[in-house]
Amino acid sequence: MTPLLSVENLSIGFGAAEPAVRGVSFEVMPGETLALVGESGSGKTISCRAILRILPKAAQIRTGRVILNGEDGTTILSDLSERQMRRIRGNRISMIFQEPMRSLSPLHKIGNQVSEVLWLHRGASERQARRTVMEQFERVGFPDPERAYNSYPFELSGGMRQRAMIAMAMVAKPDLLIADEPTTALDVTTQAQVLGLIKDLQRETGMALILVTHDLGVVANMAEKVVVMHKGRVMESGTAAAILRAPAHPYTQQLFDAAPAIPDEQIVGLPPSQEDLILEMKAVSKTYTMRSGRGWKGEKLIYACRGVDFKLPRGRTLAIVGESGSGKTTAARIALGAEPPDPGGEVLFRTRAGADPLTVHKMDRTQRTAFQRQAQMVFQDPFSSLSPRMRIQDAMTEPLEIHQIGTRAEQRERASEMLSRVGLNPDMLKRYPHAFSGGQRQRLSIARAMMLDPSMIVCDEPTSALDVSVQDQILYLLEELQETLKLSYLFISHDLAVVARIADEVAVMRQGLVVEQAPPETLFHNPQHPYTKALIAAQPEPDIDRPINLKLVALGAGSPDTWAEAFRFTDSVIPSLVELEPGHKVRCHV
Repeated sequence: MTPLLSVENLSIGFGAAEPAVRGVSFEVMPGETLALVGESGSGKTISCRAILRILPKAAQIRTGRVILNGEDGTTILSDLSERQMRRIRGNRISMIFQEPMRSLSPLHKIGNQVSEVLWLHRGASERQARRTVMEQFERVGFPDPERAYNSYPFELSGGMRQRAMIAMAMVAKPDLLIADEPTTALDVTTQAQVLGLIKDLQRETGMALILVTHDLGVVANMAEKVVVMHKGRVMESGTAAAILRAPAHPYTQQLFDAAPAIPDEQIVGLPPSQEDLILEMKAVSKTYTMRSGRGWKGEKLIYACRGVDFKLPRGRTLAIVGESGSGKTTAARIALGAEPPDPGGEVLFRTRAGADPLTVHKMDRTQRTAFQRQAQMVFQDPFSSLSPRMRIQDAMTEPLEIHQIGTRAEQRERASEMLSRVGLNPDMLKRYPHAFSGGQRQRLSIARAMMLDPSMIVCDEPTSALDVSVQDQILYLLEELQETLKLSYLFISHDLAVVARIADEVAVMRQGLVVEQAPPETLFHNPQHPYTKALIAAQPEPDIDRPINLKLVALGAGSPDTWAEAFRFTDSVIPSLVELEPGHKVRCHV
């Protein structure tokens, strides 16, 4: 059979420097899935961008060619003009980008941006395009396709924006889809459903897929062939079954060793201490009013959090897991005082053991300044949280300047010390954020949060966009800092394998409610709620013989109406959290 796409001896360089990609070759057959696997900076993404000829200006294809075969014959993509390539992009070859906020226009509604593909390449009318796009939005998991169609990118969560990018890439049913980390911003249930959707489209249309990912569990569930890259070279390639069962190259084995996984055996942790609580949230709810987008429709209430009760002991980790839009980040913002709760809820914070609790949203100016030194946040996207105009030294010392701590020399010394502590060279202080890799920027975010010697850090998806080896380093760093400095973490994640490793207590959220809460050794080995079971079933494992159970995922991640009677809830009838066994709470009707 003739390959749909052939990449032959591809080398890419920047200026006079050594090539970033050297001698890369691979083939993709019609309907086949090829996974490109490797660390950040291994050359995966730039190789895929070379296929579509969307390289950075400084990059040059030095050797090699890219060949696309189809019904209209053979096309050498590397020889086409820019006008000819525009007919290929989005039509015969589509790409899902890793960072949707940079790929979507902030000035246009999501629906119009996705419809544009059909207007340009299919000649569809506005009505036809809208109908097709709404169907696609429903298939990629938008709970309210009409609202998504009429929303701007900034009105959607990161996971929702990624779904929009997936819909945009697949709406024209291309011959080849290049997916660059398409599920990193998605929760595991949505990830499982999106991967299932891509498989369905492949069966329907014969579409081929190049999957760029660091998640070996996704590779095991999706790929027929695997190409492992490191420092711009192909280290190992072959069938997915052969590589996943018996990786031959030491680098591939290293990737498998670093991959997190939910432990098969039940490991009992230390019992949680409820005496010394650093943070306590009592009956916290948050309701937003959303515009309808249509003048004749009234405003809609969005229940982001409903009756959340959390207790975080000093020096421990409370993890919050759940799908995009479940209320995880809203709860964290309320805990930090960035959002006020609805009347009736309160957040208590203790600056030190035995101290009287402070009500976070009723602090005076002096108390708030002290609280902000004690509680810091590590954001999901480190590139957005670091100013591109500020050198790292200025970004690191800014918190000290705001709180008027130390002289200039002492501030610089503190910044150097923090960089060393997170495993970076102090010589990097003069650089700008764009000069660092994703893993290094995440270390910088952690270092910046540590500048004020906080006692509590909120970690919002700190490892979601990192490859497995860097993720392992970041988790080790967080564990080491917690043990050394007795830090408390409020850890938000959709990766259950990461949560199983770092958490002392896990709270599962769905539609603003905590549906189950227990220590990880109980939650992962004796889940009771249908949604918790779906989250665990949706966690991809790097084992080709243990695929995701999509039926169980669809049941638990679907509407509460499909659950067993004991677990169902509506906006008007919400069951209580019931303690089934010591420390194990489930939201159900008694």
